[in-house]
Amino acid sequence: MCGRYASFIPADRLHSLFRTVNPTPNLQPTWNMAPTRDAPVVRLHPETRQRHLDLLRWGLVPHWARDPKATRQPINARAETLSTSPMFRDALARRRCLVPADAFYEWPAIEAANLLGDLPGKPPGKPQPKLPWAIARADGAPLVFAGLWEGWRGADGSVLRTFTIVTTQANETLRPLHERMPVVLEEAAWPLWLGEAEGPPTDLLRPSAAAFRVWRVGTEVNNVRNDRPELLAPLAG
Repeated sequence: MCGRYASFIPADRLHSLFRTVNPTPNLQPTWNMAPTRDAPVVRLHPETRQRHLDLLRWGLVPHWARDPKATRQPINARAETLSTSPMFRDALARRRCLVPADAFYEWPAIEAANLLGDLPGKPPGKPQPKLPWAIARADGAPLVFAGLWEGWRGADGSVLRTFTIVTTQANETLRPLHERMPVVLEEAAWPLWLGEAEGPPTDLLRPSAAAFRVWRVGTEVNNVRNDRPELLAPLAG
């Protein structure tokens, strides 16, 4: 799954990387992006079909929802059920997006953390802690997650635009941390996922073959109010 991530790529770099055409939004860097916050998302404009970089709220609200407050707002969507789930199938067909990030976090149980080393033992009889790990591409390139977006229109005409991150089975590197991982798309796959190229987008919904680096970080990231570069600092053993 993906429940928290870092996104501090400058807006001008995102504009250049994704070749978006709209005025660049005012992006605030974050090292602790959390659900319900606005995040940068690349999507095709529904009318012009040109790439736009926009701020959308994390947590999908389907267009058919009567009341967003009474509707489940998933931050992740399982790749295996996108085409059959009423929550996601319409967005899969018409509203796919790219979600740029620098790193994401996972909180495995202590046994899983031990598989990756650098973890002291715990006193017997105490609850197993959830310990955060950071994950990024080994080549230093940005992560680009497959996402789905929706636009919900209120009775007053206001529009709420939201998104969710698609997840799949974890690859061999990340499996000790969690059984799921975000779908990470390479640049060659962006046109197909966005809908600029012909082909079944579901062919892209597989574990990434990219190399990843994984490192322990401090528990300060557990609190969404903490948001600074030091959250990604490797934890000393």
